[in-house]
Amino acid sequence: MDTVTPFRHRSYPLSIHAGKGAIDELRGEVERAKAKRALVICGNSVARKTDLIARIQANLGDKFAGVFDGVEALSPLPAVKDGVAAARGAGADLIVAVGGGSAMVTARAIIILLAEKGDIHEICTQYPPGKTPVSPRLMAPKIPNILVVTTPSTAMTRAGTAVKDTETHHRLELYDPKTLPFAMIWDDDALLTAPADLYMSTSAATFGGIMTGVAAPRTNPLSHGDLLHALRLCVECLPLMRSDPNNTTVRMNLVAASFLSNRALAGMGGRAFGIISSLAHIIATLYPNIKHGYVSSLATAWGMRFNLEQTSAGLARLAQALGVAEGLPEKEAAKRAPDFIEDFYRSLGMPVRLRDAGIPQQGIERIAQDAMVDFYLHQNARKVKDQSELVDLLNRMW
Repeated sequence: MDTVTPFRHRSYPLSIHAGKGAIDELRGEVERAKAKRALVICGNSVARKTDLIARIQANLGDKFAGVFDGVEALSPLPAVKDGVAAARGAGADLIVAVGGGSAMVTARAIIILLAEKGDIHEICTQYPPGKTPVSPRLMAPKIPNILVVTTPSTAMTRAGTAVKDTETHHRLELYDPKTLPFAMIWDDDALLTAPADLYMSTSAATFGGIMTGVAAPRTNPLSHGDLLHALRLCVECLPLMRSDPNNTTVRMNLVAASFLSNRALAGMGGRAFGIISSLAHIIATLYPNIKHGYVSSLATAWGMRFNLEQTSAGLARLAQALGVAEGLPEKEAAKRAPDFIEDFYRSLGMPVRLRDAGIPQQGIERIAQDAMVDFYLHQNARKVKDQSELVDLLNRMW
């Protein structure tokens, strides 16, 4: 049994309404936030291919301030700026984000840029050469946001926000705990609006974060309990998304797994597998046509193998939770975890090699170069001293 070291667990007030008709609770949450003009933001598909906006408008009544349906994948800066203009024009004092991770992240970015002075390039996380990254304190008061979730997302309860600079293709990272959601709606019918492939992709991305959380060297009983249950839900429900994609219980369980993962990771210190997050971020930014879940299936097992020596105890713990440790010595058990993960993703029909996802080998240098200045790489258990280490790993991944 692992020794429990002193820990700090962070939490914050949050209401969740889940199940059939949960969206009808939205107006009550807007009133609880003392808001008068709620702007709904979403993507084009949510606005045009579902009845969610009509349901929300009917529920909000006179508190409905309009819709901005310009949310795009990876939250590109021009779309975020358009959203800021829409919020300003509507006199919004609350944002309702409807959708998955892109809607959630775009909502936070809009809220930050509405309030903060200065160009986004000045208030985003800075990377001084040879020094630790610095995230400027964003002190201006922020309007609240409520999430109407349509897919599981690791962005659900995050204080960090990443916007894609469409000119440089780099991520602009913002951090502000005041943008955490005020409430969340997990409505059965809303969850069914997402196509099965999209739902599978976002759930698979959540699964990657859960596994690195279980294997993290620094854990605590509260976070570990959340992560173990989230792991069980994913292992059980991800295959069912292939065989029974319209099962609302399966979809709700995967959203619950995502929430448990977010809650657990917020209460843990450090990110031992920062290399996985970094590679996933850069691949998603440089190759936006690759599905969100695919970047996790590509990076997770390989990032764990890269960190094997530094994280063998955590990986052995993960292997035990997955049922593949079989009483093996720690280092042998640790090797089983990434092997299981690679096989599991493959069984779901997801790529586990860069070439299988259509990433050319000549693109490896650019991925490595950009990953070297990604925030999470600095939190990796195995320190990456030179870009060549990433190039070597990516060539093995290819």
